[in-house]
Amino acid sequence: MNTAKTIIMKFGGTSVGSAERIKHVGTLISDSREKIIVLSAMAGVTNKLVEISKHYYDSNLNAAKHCIDELKSKYMQEIDFLYKGEPLRRAVKTFVQEKMDYLWSFHEDSFTIFEEKAVLAVGELISTEMMCQHLNETGIGAVKLPALDFMRTDKYGEPDMQRTEMLLKEQLSLLPQSHIYITEGFICKNAYDEIDNLQRGGSDYTASIIGAVLEAKEIQIWTDIDGMHNNDPRIVEKTDPVRRLHFEEAAELAYFGAKILHPTCILPAKHRNIPVRLLNSMDPSAPGTLISNSIEEGKIKAIAAKDNITVVKINSSRMLLAHGFMRRVFETFERHQTAVDMVTTSEVSVSLTIDNASHLQDIISELKQFASVSIDSDMVSICIVGDLNWKNIGFESAIIRALDEIPVRMISYGGSNYNVTVLVQKEHKEMALEALSTHLFYHE
Repeated sequence: MNTAKTIIMKFGGTSVGSAERIKHVGTLISDSREKIIVLSAMAGVTNKLVEISKHYYDSNLNAAKHCIDELKSKYMQEIDFLYKGEPLRRAVKTFVQEKMDYLWSFHEDSFTIFEEKAVLAVGELISTEMMCQHLNETGIGAVKLPALDFMRTDKYGEPDMQRTEMLLKEQLSLLPQSHIYITEGFICKNAYDEIDNLQRGGSDYTASIIGAVLEAKEIQIWTDIDGMHNNDPRIVEKTDPVRRLHFEEAAELAYFGAKILHPTCILPAKHRNIPVRLLNSMDPSAPGTLISNSIEEGKIKAIAAKDNITVVKINSSRMLLAHGFMRRVFETFERHQTAVDMVTTSEVSVSLTIDNASHLQDIISELKQFASVSIDSDMVSICIVGDLNWKNIGFESAIIRALDEIPVRMISYGGSNYNVTVLVQKEHKEMALEALSTHLFYHE
C-alpha cells in the first residue's frame, strides 16, 4: 500500500445503520483508490451496549438478557436484507451469535469497568465484519484490519502514536494486499494490553490517528450533513456550509458546540499536516468542508454556541497582592479538575466561566477563604470564528454592533487569532445567533 496516496474514510453509526445504508457506503468506497475504511457501530448499538452494561452493574441479569436478545434480533434482520447468498448469511449470523454469546458470558462473573469496555467494543467488531463480507460478496474485495491489533493508548489513556504507527505498518505488511482495508473506530488496547476505547472523538479520532501515522493523502469524515455550517441550523433559519476551515477554526467550533467534530480528534492530522474533509454520505456529490493548515485571510467563517455555562466572579479581599490572588484562584480550579474557559480580570477581581459545575460548591467554599464570590448560571458562550487577528480592523466592532440590543455579560478577544467569544443569558441565545448571522454573513 502506498500510504502517501491512501485515503482514510470514516463512516459513523447513521451511515452504517441498516443494510440499505451499508450497501450505500459500499458504493461510495468501491472505486480503485487505496483506502482504509473506519467504521462505527450501527446507530443505536453503542447505547444498547451501555444499557446492557448498566444491567450487569445492577445485577439485573434478566434485563441484560432481554437487551442482548433485542440486539441480536436487530442484527439478524439486517443480515437477511444485506446478503444474497444463504451460506454467507449463515456465516455472518454465526459470527453475530458468537458475539451475543460473548455478551451474555459476562453474567457469570463480577462486572467492572474492564468488562464494560470489552462489551462496548462489540458494536464496531460486528460492523466491520458485516461490511467486509458485503464488499467481498459484491466483488469489490476488502481485507479486515483489526484495530485491536494496532491501535494503542499510553498509561494516561492518550493515543500512543509511536507504538500505533509501528504496529499498524507491521499489520499492513502481514495482511493480503488490497486497495480496501476495513477497521474499527473507537476501540483500542491500552498500555496494559486490555480492551479500551479512545473516549474523546471516538471513530473520528481513530481516522485522524491512522491518517497521521501513515501520512495519508486525506482523511474523510462522512456524516449525514453537508459539512460544518456557519451557524446552528437547528436554531438559525438560514445557514450555509463552510467550504474551508483552518484546523484551529474547526477546533474552536467543535469545542464551542458544533457537533460534527470533537475538538481533540483532528489534532493528529493537524500535527502531520493531513487535510481532513467533512462529507455527507446522504449527498456524496456535495463538496463538504475541507479542514487544513491553510487560512482564508480576512474572513469570518462561522458561529457556534455552548450551553450550560456558569460564571464565577471573584473579588479579592485585598489580603493578597495581585499575583498571589490570581495564583490562588487558578490553583483552586486546578485542584478540583475544573477547566476554565473565558477569563476577564482587573487587579482585584476576576470573572471566569466553566462548563462543568460538578465541583462548584467545593470551589466556592475554597475561594471564600480569601475572596467574595458570586455566580451567574444558565449562561451561553457564543464563539465567532475566522481570521480574527487584531490587525484586521473592524471585525470586533461588527460583532459588537450585531449585539447592540442584547445584554452581553463577558467578551473574550485577543487570546486567539481565530475567535471572539461573547457570553449571554440563555434566553438571549437564539436572538444573538440570528443577529450575528444577519450582520456578519447575510447583510445587504
